[in-house]
This record gives sequence, C-alpha cells and structure tokens, in this order.
Amino acid sequence: MESTPKSRIWTCLAAGLALALLVGCEAPDDSGADAAAAGDMGGQPQVDPSWPTLPDDWLIGEVAGIAVDMDDNIWIIHRPRSLNADEAGLMQDPPVTQCCNPAPPVLKFDSDGNLLDSWGDHTGYPGEGYDWPSSEHGIFVDHMMNVWVAGNGPDDHQVIKFSADGTFLMQIGQSGRTEGSNNTEFLGRPADMEVDPETNELYIADGYLNKRIIVFDADTGDYKRHWGAYGNEPSDDDTGAFMPGEEPIQQFRTPVHAVRISSDGLVYVADRVNNRIQVFQKDGTYVDEMIVEGSTLGNGSTWDLELSPDTAQEHLYNADGANQRIHIIDRAALEVSDHFGRRGRYSGQFHWVHNVVVDSQGNFYTAEVNQGRRAQKFVVGGGR
Repeated sequence: MESTPKSRIWTCLAAGLALALLVGCEAPDDSGADAAAAGDMGGQPQVDPSWPTLPDDWLIGEVAGIAVDMDDNIWIIHRPRSLNADEAGLMQDPPVTQCCNPAPPVLKFDSDGNLLDSWGDHTGYPGEGYDWPSSEHGIFVDHMMNVWVAGNGPDDHQVIKFSADGTFLMQIGQSGRTEGSNNTEFLGRPADMEVDPETNELYIADGYLNKRIIVFDADTGDYKRHWGAYGNEPSDDDTGAFMPGEEPIQQFRTPVHAVRISSDGLVYVADRVNNRIQVFQKDGTYVDEMIVEGSTLGNGSTWDLELSPDTAQEHLYNADGANQRIHIIDRAALEVSDHFGRRGRYSGQFHWVHNVVVDSQGNFYTAEVNQGRRAQKFVVGGGR
C-alpha cells in the first residue's frame, strides 16, 4: 500500500481544524426541535422524574387529559373523585393521615413542572351556566388560549369552553340528554376535541356513546357536519365485540377516543377498540387508515394521537394504553417506525397511558388513568 506524505496529513488536519472552528463560531442551530420531532431523538426519550411539582398536601387521581398551549405550558385534567379515602386522608372528617387533599381537577404547569394555576376543588369545577362532568375526560387549549374540557360519565354529554383564567364561555350539549349519533344538537359522552385554527371549527370525538366525529363553530356553537367510519353515516346499531382478523367494520366502535388535525388539512381519528387510525379530509371524506397492534383485545391500541412539532409534521404519535407504549408513526407511510415505554409502575413506564402531547421542542408529556394516576415528561435530545 502506498504511504501518504506527512505534508498531506498535516494539510488535511489543518483544514479539518479550521472547519471545526468555523462551525463552533456559528450561531446556535434552531433546528433541534425539527430534528427531534422528526424522529432523530438522540436515543429513546428520557423521563424527567422530577416533573411536575405539586404542593406537599396535594395528590392527583386518574389523569384523563393533557394539553400543551402556545407558550409550551402544560395543562392536565384529572379526576379528584377517583381518589379513595385512604389516598385523600387529609380531607376526611376527622383527618386520618397527614396527606393528602385531592388536587383541583385542572392544573397548569410550565415546561419545568412549576405549578402556574389551578381550577376547582375535590368536587370538580362547578359554576353557573354549565354542567361540570361527573368523570373528567379530555382537555384542549386552542389557538386563542381557550380551554375546552369534556367528560365520559354516564350523563356527561357536553363539551365546555373556558377562557384561560377559568371563566365560563360556552357549553355544547347537555348533561343527561343524548339523542343518538345523527343528532346535530346533543352529544353522547364525548371523549376529545380540537379546534382548527384555520377555520375556528371545533372537532369532537363523540365518543363513548355516540360513534362519530362532529364539528361545530367554536365561537357560536352552531352545528357544521358529522360523519362516521370511512365517512359513512354513523349508526347506533350494536357492532359486537372486536375480533382479530375480521373484516374491518364500516362503523366506529366506542369509544371514538381522539381527533387531531394536521397543518396540511388532514383529520386523524383514533378508533380505539378497532385498533385503527382513520384519516379524513376536513369535510369528512375518507382518505386512508392504518392498523396498530391489530391483535390487541380489551381496550384497544389507539388511545390518543399527537402530531410532531416540526414544520412538516413528519410523525404521528399514538398513545397505546393496552400495550403501554407510545408509537412513533411515519405519517406519510402510515407505518410505525419506533416506540418507547413499557408496562410498569416505575418512572418512565406506563400503566394505562391515556394521552400524549408534545411541546415545541419535541418533548413528550403523557397522562395515565386507572391505577397509573400520573403525568410524566420525556425529554428528547439529551436536554432537560
């Protein structure tokens, strides 16, 4: 083999050093969030065990919703009434232990986990003009910093809109009244919602009783349109239990559990027990679907959906509360490319992971119901 002259080696080393110095002097690269969100996460997301921070005498119950606002603040809604007398020992009469009191149902944190605001008490957040749900379920903060909440109790057939300070603004639907999946005024145990910033329309995954997506004007509450699986007219007929390998049914099964709208105008719907994500245009025209862990029985695999914060929204994230993981989905191919998490009760593990959101830097925040009863933060790219 021919040897390389020393002069050539020193020339290459000098050039490399000059390039390294040049790169080192450049302004910081702003593309970290795009890279992380696109799947280059520098390894698996790492849990931040210190997130969030609560007052010493507060305890949260089942966390049934989590949202991120435009300022990267994190909102959760939990079920204070899910705590038993032992867990809420401080509020018993007389108190039986030194801790705890149920935390208010709506909590707002900054990205470091510091508590910024809270609404309500151990009974929920009751007020004039609206029906606070008996079982809290779902929270969303829209482009105008309005906060939307829902519930999935037996009579929770309403979605409620508040300002960011908790002032009541509007209710859609009515507690205790439901009229089926083709009614244009009343809901049926809605699970989730999102407001389209382009049209200011509210999309509701409706939900635990009804089997549809329904759309309203987010200011007036006026009905716009609704649809079922594959864009069909929804039916309330009994669909029977899901069986792996069966032909896909032409209706959603309950619960229709989540809805998300991409920046390129697609609507993604989590049809939980059918283990599928269906894709629509905003007018309800069916586009495509994908199956996630298709042999999953019980509560199904598609619990919640979120889009990555990169410009192209290259990835779709799916919280799978049966298999206890967050799926990372290539949005163009509708294929799972990776996942993180596993079943367990330790920090970074999941028990009934119910929801997932990401902030502008691509960090993940998750919520757990049943006996999980917590919110967690997962940091991407090695930062905190």
